[in-house]
Amino acid sequence: MQKAIKEAKKGPTEGGIPIGSVLAKGGTVIGRGHNQRVQKGDPTAHAEIECLRSAGRIKSYKELTLYSSLMPCYMCAGAIVQFGIKRVVAGELRTYSGGQSFMEEHGVEVTNLDNKECYELLQGFIEQHPDLWKEDIGKLPD
Repeated sequence: MQKAIKEAKKGPTEGGIPIGSVLAKGGTVIGRGHNQRVQKGDPTAHAEIECLRSAGRIKSYKELTLYSSLMPCYMCAGAIVQFGIKRVVAGELRTYSGGQSFMEEHGVEVTNLDNKECYELLQGFIEQHPDLWKEDIGKLPD
């Protein structure tokens, strides 16, 4: 999880949102990414998607674990299910509950660490940038 947190901390230094993700097999990192939706102007550039992109083509994801500083949203949960990732470890879900039940319904083992550092990192960002956060999760009023 510390590597996902390190990725998350990159976001605000680039004008983005502090969410990070790492894909690993055992202790070996296969891919990593952080939310770059703002930086790239790409609504799909969530941390988990960027992590999968950095990992590149993989024949099988079944032995891999995806670590994310925040519970993956439904879009990212869909990618996790689609590619057959069997284990997700989330830093926290208090700031955003995401797609935990969706992943579990599709056979993904989901662990919520309720990590204080993950929570405080994102909660502090939300307090300072509420509109950017609402935009990221699709909750800005019309």
